[in-house]
Amino acid sequence: MQKFDAIRPFYETEVNDAIKASLNHPMMKAIMNFTFPDVDDEVWKEQLKRTHSIRDFQCNFIYQAIQKVLQKSSEGLSTSGFEKLEKNTSYMFISNHRDIILDTSLLNVCLFDHGLVMTASAIGDNLVKRDFMNTLAKLNRNFLVQRGLSPRELLQSSKLMSEYIGHLLLRENRSVWIAQREGRTKDGNDATHSGVLKMLGMGSDEKNILDYFKKLKIVPVSISYEYDPTDALKMPQLMAEANDEVYIKDKNEDFVNLLSGIIGQKKRIHIHVGDVLDTELDMILAENDNANKQIQALAQVIDDSILQSYKLWPTNYIAYDLLNKTNKYSDKYTEDEKSLFERRLEMKIDVTNDFMVESFLNMYANPVVNKSKYENAI
Repeated sequence: MQKFDAIRPFYETEVNDAIKASLNHPMMKAIMNFTFPDVDDEVWKEQLKRTHSIRDFQCNFIYQAIQKVLQKSSEGLSTSGFEKLEKNTSYMFISNHRDIILDTSLLNVCLFDHGLVMTASAIGDNLVKRDFMNTLAKLNRNFLVQRGLSPRELLQSSKLMSEYIGHLLLRENRSVWIAQREGRTKDGNDATHSGVLKMLGMGSDEKNILDYFKKLKIVPVSISYEYDPTDALKMPQLMAEANDEVYIKDKNEDFVNLLSGIIGQKKRIHIHVGDVLDTELDMILAENDNANKQIQALAQVIDDSILQSYKLWPTNYIAYDLLNKTNKYSDKYTEDEKSLFERRLEMKIDVTNDFMVESFLNMYANPVVNKSKYENAI
């Protein structure tokens, strides 16, 4: 459908030409040499030349690349909840967002491993300004979120994206991933922005927006990294915001973040997929007839699911205790784990800057605070 051409990934008929055009790009060589270090260049080039679908590209190359990333920069990926999902069924995954590329790539690895429908995933167009990155995104079934638009353009763009998401889910039986908010969480507070849900609802063909959301089969996703590989890189923006300064990104900042997320140390990673939101939508509908309040209530339900199933690591508890000068959670970590975390803190940031130390610790400690708030409320 031509109306989606500005944002859609490649059609299958375009895949082979796109791959052939990128075959000799230095970044393609870097990815393939990283993924298949013992394989001669001509071997992977020949295999790429014979690749004609996004699924083949993802399964034969990107899946292998992510396995190599996990092997080199983590202590493993664990999962929960995937067994509840049905095969050959599309879902609208709404996830907390920590890493530019890995959040969605790891979810797709898990979906593939469980024999489930993989996702088309939203990606900011600011991340694919380079031609090769744009091609790679389209080969990975990413669709573009257009950034930096005027209010009028933003409305048109949101409408187009919502219609495309609805088209994928309801007509192509393709699962979709979007983050619960624009941009990554930088302070450890995972919260669903109502604007994301309002955008989704723009594609509604139902009288009531919640009936449309039921058709989309919304599944909250909670992803947690023991170490955030881009933790220190988030500091300049937090510092600027604290000083009421307008934060202006460095020209290569997005790319540096993207690369650091992939190769930086993560230790353990856990992904949990929640239940399909269904009875929750009925309850919201019964309690509210105001559309804005319904959206706010749905955002809260998604947040509750993400917080409830968020996997807390020793690093989260260590940061909480250091921040609050307490031993409240000392049974959740060892002295060795604490020393390693403190060493990371010293290596990554200026520990003489109190605000920076506090921001860094908050990033890890806030999930503990938020999860305990949720547990105390039920």
